[in-house]
Amino acid sequence: MKELRDLEGVLLIDKPSGITSHDVVDRVRRKLRMKRIGHAGTLDPMATGLLIILVGKATKLSQYLMSLDKSYEGTITLGESTNTYDGEGEVMTTRPVPELSIEGAQKALDAFLGDQYQKPPMFSAVKIKGQPLYKMARKGQEVEREPRFIRIARFEATRYEEPEIEFSLDCTKGTYVRSLAHDIGENLGCGGYLSQLRRTSSDKFHVRDAIELEAFEEANHETIANCLIAKNEALPDSVL
Repeated sequence: MKELRDLEGVLLIDKPSGITSHDVVDRVRRKLRMKRIGHAGTLDPMATGLLIILVGKATKLSQYLMSLDKSYEGTITLGESTNTYDGEGEVMTTRPVPELSIEGAQKALDAFLGDQYQKPPMFSAVKIKGQPLYKMARKGQEVEREPRFIRIARFEATRYEEPEIEFSLDCTKGTYVRSLAHDIGENLGCGGYLSQLRRTSSDKFHVRDAIELEAFEEANHETIANCLIAKNEALPDSVL
C-alpha cells in the first residue's frame, strides 16, 4: 500500500467558514505529509462549501480546473453596506429597505443576468504592480481596477424575508458574488452585503461528494485513498 505522501489525485473538501483556502491547503499538507498540494479556485474565509484540492501530480490539472463554471447558494442582507461587501467588513451606510416582494427581489437579481464586466472589489487578492488590493484597502487607499468579463447564467431568489434575499447562482470563474450583493443593494437604494455563501458545485464536482475538513484530518489511509479522484476522471469533458 502506498504511503500517504505517495497519493495523488483530486480531493473534494467541504470547507468550513472562518478559514482561508490556503489554511485548508496547509492542513491537507500536514495530514498527507507532502508539499505538493494546491487548489483550483479560492473561497473567501466566510464562505463554505466545495474546495477542489489537487494532490501530488494532480497539481498539473490546475489550468483546466480553475476555469470551471461555479454554482453557489447564499444570502444578501439589505439595509447596510460594508467596505468589504460581506459581513466581515465595517458598516459604511445604513438605509431603510424598500417594500419588496419575492418577485421584486427576483427582478433585482435578473438585472445581473448574462454577459458583463465586473470590477474586482478593493478587498480582494488581485494584485496591481505586485501589491494585493486588500493591503491597499486596509490603508484606506482605492485604486482603479480593470473590469473582468463574467457571465451570470442563472440567478434565482429562492426566498425573501426582509431584510434577506436567499439566492441560488450559476456563474463563470472569477465572479465576485459579494460584489453582486453590493451592487444589488445599491440598485435598490438601500445598500446590501453578502452575509452567507456556499459553493455547491464546480462543473461536474458537487459538494455532496466532498468530505468535511475535520473528517478528512481524522480519516485513515484507506478512506483518504477512496476520496481521491483519478487525474483522468477529474479532467473536464471538454478536454477529454
